Amino acid sequence: MILYNTRGGEKQEFVPHEAGKVKMYTCGPTVYHYAHIGNLRTYIMEDVLEKYLRYDGYDVLRVMNITDVGHLSSDADTGEDKMLAGAKREHKSVMDIAKFYTDAFFSDADKLNIKKPDVIEPATACIPEFIAMVQTLMDKGYAYFAGGNVYFDTAKLDNYYVFGNMNEEELQVGVREDVSEDSNKRNKNDFVLWFTQSKFEDQALKWESPWGLGYPGWHIECSAISIKHAGEYLDIHCGGVDNAFPHHTNEIAQSEAYLGHKWCPYWFHVLHLLDKRGKMSKSKGGFLTVSLLEEKGYDPLAYRFFCLQSHYRKPLVFTFENLDNTVQAYNKLIARIGKLSRDGEPDLAAAKPYQDSFKAALDNDLNTSLAITALYDVLKAELSDATKRYLIADFDRVLSLGLIEAADAKNAEAAPDADVDVAKIEALIAKRTQARADKDWATADAIRDELKAMHIILKDGKDGVSWEIEA
Repeated sequence: MILYNTRGGEKQEFVPHEAGKVKMYTCGPTVYHYAHIGNLRTYIMEDVLEKYLRYDGYDVLRVMNITDVGHLSSDADTGEDKMLAGAKREHKSVMDIAKFYTDAFFSDADKLNIKKPDVIEPATACIPEFIAMVQTLMDKGYAYFAGGNVYFDTAKLDNYYVFGNMNEEELQVGVREDVSEDSNKRNKNDFVLWFTQSKFEDQALKWESPWGLGYPGWHIECSAISIKHAGEYLDIHCGGVDNAFPHHTNEIAQSEAYLGHKWCPYWFHVLHLLDKRGKMSKSKGGFLTVSLLEEKGYDPLAYRFFCLQSHYRKPLVFTFENLDNTVQAYNKLIARIGKLSRDGEPDLAAAKPYQDSFKAALDNDLNTSLAITALYDVLKAELSDATKRYLIADFDRVLSLGLIEAADAKNAEAAPDADVDVAKIEALIAKRTQARADKDWATADAIRDELKAMHIILKDGKDGVSWEIEA
């Protein structure tokens, strides 16, 4: 598999630290508000990556944090904690806000067929690990105490800007907002590992530490949670491109200083979802959520299909017109699948070249657009319906568009007789197929007449029997 590695600034062959096993980390949500569909594009693409690695035979461990403390409104370690801002906005406690929006995030993820990571760890559950890591960094001389806070000393590194060869426009480094200087820092790019009450008196959540009552910085949590659950060697770290600097840059700095060796060789970043105002952002207000799409009548899986039709390393422009076009394509795809017969057994030998084509698309830097093309190639191919359904279900282990389920549900829903279901129709067709094989034409004709009375029209073809609802 070839992946674009942000750390190397080029496509590279993916080779995990341990053969056959992949340890993968995903930056989780800061649970102070709903995730918008731009955030969820990143999680969709990370989900495809994980599922493809599993499809390709790897044993995958995926870890994700939940940021429920410590993420300030500016990535430059200034401003109000986002969790506290959410609590003030809704007149609730920080932990109530965290619980509500964590549940909302996973509800949205479920609607988008995003698999839950193997390990999900909230930052507030790992305070001892954060303190221990910060103390080790101080003991090694990589951190210092100043003005009530503990800072990482970036001057101790040979190369802090590990993503320095990335396109600056893609990186969106303007989020750093360094106009607000912190006089405690020895160097401009130093970042906070632990805050104390000396700087943020109104912080809702605080813990005792060797440096006073306080709370962790945002960056330390991902490093500590990853090392806790995935060990000293991580294979792939994922996130949105806006996390590359400073968040992921700081993660690498503190993790490798702590461990004493290279930590994570592959960095997978998803580009922004754009709307008419530019990058979709909560700060602009009026952001789109999965629930809002549902209220407007859109199936969340149509939005997943919309995302998969574009490459993860290209900005994706969202308009409702674009989504409407995707909905039409998705519905037509479901209708075509619904017309496939469920009779017979798949020809696995005939299926293999199409599986190879699907794998080739995803081996090429997770090219989901080409993978969708491979799906359409199956529908156009000279294959039996059973083989086509087998391949569609096989590909959907990665694409997760609910294709077979949606097609079968649509067929069942379309039946005029509420007492008739797909299982009954399929059973009668199987009985008729056996009668024809036994040359019992009277029974076969009687079953055809019975199905016709149920408004089911049969079509006998070289690939077996297909059926449709009478118009």
